[in-house]
Amino acid sequence: MEQSYSVLGLMSGTSLDGLDIAHCEFWRHKTKWNFKINKGVTIAYDTVLQEQLKNAIHLSEEEHQHLHLTYGKWLGAQAKEFLDNEKLTVDFIASHGHTSHHRPSEGLTFQLGDGAELTKTAQISCINDFRTLDVSKNGQGAPLVPIGDALLFSDYDFCLNLGGISNISLEHNNKRIAFDIGLANMPLNYLVVPLGLSYDKDGKLAESGKLIEPLFNSLNKLPYYQKKHPKSTGIEWFKSDVIPLLENYKTNKVENVLHTIVQHNNYQIANAIKQFDTSRPTRLLITGGGALNAFAIKNLKTHLPNTVEIVLPDKTLIDFKEAMVFAFMGVLRQQGAINILASVTGADSDSCAGKIHTFK
Repeated sequence: MEQSYSVLGLMSGTSLDGLDIAHCEFWRHKTKWNFKINKGVTIAYDTVLQEQLKNAIHLSEEEHQHLHLTYGKWLGAQAKEFLDNEKLTVDFIASHGHTSHHRPSEGLTFQLGDGAELTKTAQISCINDFRTLDVSKNGQGAPLVPIGDALLFSDYDFCLNLGGISNISLEHNNKRIAFDIGLANMPLNYLVVPLGLSYDKDGKLAESGKLIEPLFNSLNKLPYYQKKHPKSTGIEWFKSDVIPLLENYKTNKVENVLHTIVQHNNYQIANAIKQFDTSRPTRLLITGGGALNAFAIKNLKTHLPNTVEIVLPDKTLIDFKEAMVFAFMGVLRQQGAINILASVTGADSDSCAGKIHTFK
């Protein structure tokens, strides 16, 4: 057995439900990487921090930098508290941070959570800022999880993640490709927050609704869906293109709007999968918060060919796969190995990305 690593992965996604912390182990046997998630926890954001992160895109440069530093300090404090409480030691922390800006066509992506502040506060070395190098090479800087799909989940034909947005990865013509499909939990959460809910548990509200055909058709006509992969999207697109459509239907029953969005999401996911060969039996691994939406998963089956088998792993992997993969990307960075695939992001070349902050 080659060298093993003990790593703490930190991830904050577009759904803004909190910070995912995963304590992971990685080891390689011959040519195959193996992993184990020993312990995972999600630290919910308080209202103030959630609002700060949600509105970071609108901050002045000075205010944005201030949030970058204070959030980095907060990440370090959460990591230290977790490790102290669990009496764990790690080789390093790998932090994705929280994406405040993602406009790769303008050469811009920014993940909040200053690595130096994180390292100083946690008193452990840290690797962060995994996206900017790829964007500087004309890549999308996203999605990044497919390196983990390729090296840790090669038993599956498709790996689908349902976070704020949906993304998918697969092997195609002997190379890994991946792209953001479109919407997932972001519009669903947006609609239930005014009801005093953070999400629609099990999709119960959505299941009780009916399809609003004009909204379904309008969502499917959004220009993003016509783009060829590699492609990625984020909160800017949701705010500029999706929210205005939803606002047109705010007098409708929220159950009907939720139902329509689930149908739309699954229609687009199925379209993305059907671009590729599904004539033989194929396995689709689903992770991310959306995998826990029972109605959405049941409905997805009605959109997919019956050759596609949906696999839902244990809840720990569903909840913490992304945090685990960023921990793994940190391991690859330490080894000087490729951790971002140009075949996925459209960059000029593969990258070994991540800034290393050494605790002294």
